[in-house]
Amino acid sequence: MGSTSENDHSTGVGRRDLIRRSAALGLLSVPTMSFLTSCASSGGGSEDKAKAGKKTDKNPLAVNETAQMEFVLFDGGFGKEYAEDAVKIYEKNFPGATVKFAATQKIQSTLQPRFNQGTPPDLIDNSGAEQMDMGVLVGKKQLADLTPLLDAPSYDDPAKKVRDTLRPGIVEMGQFDGDPVWILYYAYTVYGVWYSQKALDSLDATYPETWDEMLAVCAKAKKKGIAGWTYAGKYPYYLPFSLYPMIGKVGGRDVLDAIDNLEPNAWKHPAVKTCFEAYYELYQKGYVLKGTPGLDHIQSQTAWAQGKALFLPNGSWVENESANVIPADFDLAVSAPTGIDSSDKMPFGTIWASGGEPFVVPAKAKNTSGGMEQLRIMLSEASSRNFTAKVKSLTAFNGGTDGITLTPGLKSGVAALDKAGDNVVNPRLQDWYVQLQKEQIGVGGLGEMMAGRLTPAEAVKKIQGYADAAAKDSSIKHYKHQ
Repeated sequence: MGSTSENDHSTGVGRRDLIRRSAALGLLSVPTMSFLTSCASSGGGSEDKAKAGKKTDKNPLAVNETAQMEFVLFDGGFGKEYAEDAVKIYEKNFPGATVKFAATQKIQSTLQPRFNQGTPPDLIDNSGAEQMDMGVLVGKKQLADLTPLLDAPSYDDPAKKVRDTLRPGIVEMGQFDGDPVWILYYAYTVYGVWYSQKALDSLDATYPETWDEMLAVCAKAKKKGIAGWTYAGKYPYYLPFSLYPMIGKVGGRDVLDAIDNLEPNAWKHPAVKTCFEAYYELYQKGYVLKGTPGLDHIQSQTAWAQGKALFLPNGSWVENESANVIPADFDLAVSAPTGIDSSDKMPFGTIWASGGEPFVVPAKAKNTSGGMEQLRIMLSEASSRNFTAKVKSLTAFNGGTDGITLTPGLKSGVAALDKAGDNVVNPRLQDWYVQLQKEQIGVGGLGEMMAGRLTPAEAVKKIQGYADAAAKDSSIKHYKHQ
C-alpha cells in the first residue's frame, strides 16, 4: 500500500502500497488505463537493450558491467536511505557501471511519459498514491518475469536460490496467472489494529478479543475523553487493514477468496454483514474521533499518537512514518483484529500479513538484468538488516533481524506473527484491482458508511455493485486464487 504499500509506504500496497497513499485517487483510474493501453502498443527500445555481461559466480544474472542501471524509488514512509545504501553496493560490485537513482512520490506522473516512449527505468518501486495499477501492468505485459532473479543463487549463500530465502507468500503475491512472477514485494507488512499499551494500561484494560469487549473498552475510554478509534478518513481504504482479516476470522478464508475472485454475492456473506455492522456501531456510539472523515493518514496518526484515540487500523510502516510524533513512552503495539465471539471460524490472532512495497522491472527496460541484480543485493542479509534497522519494518528476506534491537512496534509485529502461526490471511484486492479497492470499496463504500452516510446494508449493496461491475468489465484483466 505500503507505503505499500505501503505503504504510503508504501510496502503497497500497495504503500505500503500498500500505501501513505496520499493523493486523490482519481489519478489512478482512467489516466492509468489510457497510458498503459498506449504504451502497450508503443515502440520498444529493444535495440537499445544492454548486452549481456559475462556470467560468473559473482555475477549469476550476467549483468553488463559497464551499462547504466536506472532505479526509481517511491519516496514514502520508508524513506530512500535504505535504497541508496543498496545502490552503493551495486556500484562497488560493478565499478564500471553508472547508477542513475531518483526518489519521487509522483510515480505515475514521472514515469508515464517514459512508458509511453518505451524507455522505462530498469527498476521501479511502484508504490504510493500514484501507484500504477498492478493488474493493468501485468495484463498489458509491461513487466518482466522475475523468475530468473528468483532462481539465481542468493547473495549470501550460492547453495540457496533467492526464492528459498524469502518469507512465505512473497513469491505467490507476485504471481497473477500461472508461474511467472511479476512483482517482488520487498517489505513484509503486518496489518492490524495499532495502539499504545501504555494507554490501555491507564484504562486498566487489555486488548479486546470479542466485539462486546471492544465496545466496553471504547466506552471506558470515552468516559476519559478519549475516542476509541480513528483512521485515515480521507483515504478510508486503510479500514480494510483490520476489517478484512476480521471478515476472514468471522467467516473463514473462503469468504475473502470469494471477494478477491469477484464472485457473485460474495459481499453479501453473513460475515461481511456482521463485521460491517460491528464497525458501524463504533460510529453510532460515538466511539470514532470527531472529525475523522476529514483527516488524512498523517493527521489521523498524529491525533492517535497524541492520545486522542486508542485504536488505529494501519500497517507496520506506521512506526517509521509517525516516529516524529509517537512519544518515547508510547509502548507501541499491534494486534490482530478483534472478532465477534466464540462462533468465529478462525481463532483470535488471525492477522493480515503480506509483502508490501512492490518492486518491478519493466519489460522494455534497457538493463533488466541490472534491475534484477539490484533486487538480489537488496535481498541479502546485510541489506535486509539495514532496512529493518532504519525503517522499523521486516523485509521479504526470511531473517535479517539478528543483532538488531527491535523497536516496540516491530517487536509487537513479530509477536503477532508468532501468535497467528498459520492463521495469516492475504486479501489480494489491493494489488489485483486498485481502483475497485481504493476509490470504490474504500472511498465510495466504507468511507461513506463510517461517516454515517450509508447504513451497513446500503454499503454492502453498493460495494457488491462495484464488484459486479468490475467482474463484467472486459477491459479489466481478471484474476482468481489458484
